[in-house]
Amino acid sequence: CIKLRSECMNIFTKYVKVLFLSVKLFTYASKTFTYVKLLPLLVSLQLIHVACVCAGHNASRDVVTLVKSVLFHRRNPLHFHFITDTVAHRILSALFQSWMVPSVHVSFYDADELKSEVSWIPNKHYSGIYGLMKLTLTKALPADLSKVIVLDTDITFATDIAELWGIFRKFTDKQVIGLVENQSDWYLGNLWKNHKPWPALGRGFNTGVILLYLERLRRIGWEQTWRLTAERELMSMLSTSLADQDIFNAFIKQNPVLVHQLPCFWNVQLSDHTRSEQCYTEVSDLKVIHWNSPKKLRVKNKHVEFFRNLYLTFLEYDGNLLRRELFGCPSQASPGSVQLQTALEQLDEDDQCYDFRRERLTVHRVHLYFLQYEYTPVEDSTDITLVAQLSMDRLQMLEAICKHWEGPISLALYMSDAEAQQFLRYAQASEVLKNRKNVGYHVVYKEGQFYPVNLVRNVALKNANTPYVFLTDVDFLPMYGLYDYLRKSVVQLDMAHTKKALVVPAFETLRYRLSFPKSKAELLSMLDMGTLYTFRYHVWPKGHAPTNYAKWRTATTPYRVEWEADFEPYVVVRRDCPEYDQRFVGFGWNKVSHVMELDAQEFDLMVLPNAFMIHMPHAPSFDISKFRSSSGYRNCLNTLKDEFHQDLSRKYGSAALKYLTAQRNI
Repeated sequence: CIKLRSECMNIFTKYVKVLFLSVKLFTYASKTFTYVKLLPLLVSLQLIHVACVCAGHNASRDVVTLVKSVLFHRRNPLHFHFITDTVAHRILSALFQSWMVPSVHVSFYDADELKSEVSWIPNKHYSGIYGLMKLTLTKALPADLSKVIVLDTDITFATDIAELWGIFRKFTDKQVIGLVENQSDWYLGNLWKNHKPWPALGRGFNTGVILLYLERLRRIGWEQTWRLTAERELMSMLSTSLADQDIFNAFIKQNPVLVHQLPCFWNVQLSDHTRSEQCYTEVSDLKVIHWNSPKKLRVKNKHVEFFRNLYLTFLEYDGNLLRRELFGCPSQASPGSVQLQTALEQLDEDDQCYDFRRERLTVHRVHLYFLQYEYTPVEDSTDITLVAQLSMDRLQMLEAICKHWEGPISLALYMSDAEAQQFLRYAQASEVLKNRKNVGYHVVYKEGQFYPVNLVRNVALKNANTPYVFLTDVDFLPMYGLYDYLRKSVVQLDMAHTKKALVVPAFETLRYRLSFPKSKAELLSMLDMGTLYTFRYHVWPKGHAPTNYAKWRTATTPYRVEWEADFEPYVVVRRDCPEYDQRFVGFGWNKVSHVMELDAQEFDLMVLPNAFMIHMPHAPSFDISKFRSSSGYRNCLNTLKDEFHQDLSRKYGSAALKYLTAQRNI
């Protein structure tokens, strides 16, 4: 038994050793398998930094399309670094703040503070001084930022930007910059007789897509190095032709070991004289398309239709769809999104007015100054901006309004991404609109089931740049000369020191073609003949009856009128007037509530005796049809009205009691 037990122990010991070794191997294999399995997730958690120089209205629109293409494919959190002028900063900061894309951070850097770094360089490129700003990135971006992808605004991504970021791992210890070879013969100097380009390594490199190892660039003294390079070459070249690209190439020519050449599909260039077709065999190989030509979509290439369609896809893509959370990457929500989520959770889904209440909490993307805008303030501080909102079905009114009103205009357009591009083409094709630079077009992108009319109005109101605003609707044509008349009235009625709202009497015609009256006398004649009517007298007389049209006919001086229930005149007020109440969406009570608050703030309602505007006929809106056909819609509107009255009473106390009384009488 003892002998047998001894042999058994030997066998058992050997078994334990084998078992222990097996457990170690299994554990190692499990860890390795888990690591391999989780590697894509670990990579996807990396924060990718992207830098872009953007100046002006047009470049800001281009950036939006670039960002859409990046967001569409991405699986990583992103941090965008924008070097901007004042215009682009205002546009892009408002856009990203209202876009609220999860796992996206945005930082802005003032281009004006960097101009002195590059303004000494003569430059012939169409991008101007901003085409040289990429040279300053080591100084402009945070000192602790080690790597960044730098992109031109005219870039479209056809793949996940993380693939490009991953190429940093392929850099040797000495390489500091990643670039794609230039796909034209520019730097070979054989495009035309006496063509003399800047020095470059072979065909040179294109700087539309750059991988910058900032940490290493700072280590080699980049700021001093590129300056010395530029100074040396400018002695013979006199100016740059391709902005920063010339200086980058001259630097690389002297230091070829510092460049990592990227595969050409990371920057397929569609410039003039391009050889990009030699870069790929199948369009499916493409990663990044670069519209680096002033011609943009009109370039010549055998696959240009495919490129154009890809670009247009992102141009018109619904940006709301990009507000998705990243899979496996819980993002740190912004304070705004946290407040929004908290407010949404407090809503009662069983409330019959839930849809209305939820609509009020919807955050709409806003693209300010969608088109070129220029405004020079007048010296006497009496300037007035016409403020209005519209959707696609009222677009035909714009040219007529511009002919009737020569002053500044602030328009908010409620449109989808695709409709915004239709509007852009319409505006660029219109001689009238092209010649008006003092019109600010602000796009509020569609979302939800209701027209957020007062939110859209507020966007137009907040972005007026004059001391006074004329609050109107886009389907009204002001009388000729109204702009000058209103400015004189501002002085006459001392609006700078008193709280007044100047009422512009409203009329309407049922005729699609109208010989517009050139004077009050002519308008009165048309009223007597039945060509014109006081606005909505046959449908909603309460809305404008307090204007007292009978008195207006013979009035020669401004006269004061009292507020009455449901009064909704079109008025001129100071720009710092109360905003429109955004609980009112779709049709009903959107202007009425605003006039009530003006009255609660003790604005005097003054009717102007020699001013008028005429409503032009059009098909009824979708929202008014919904109001007329749905009792639930009307019931909810009444509920919102009651709540508004209560809020007004709490806010203004005894000054608002008359509104509650008026409501009870109704």
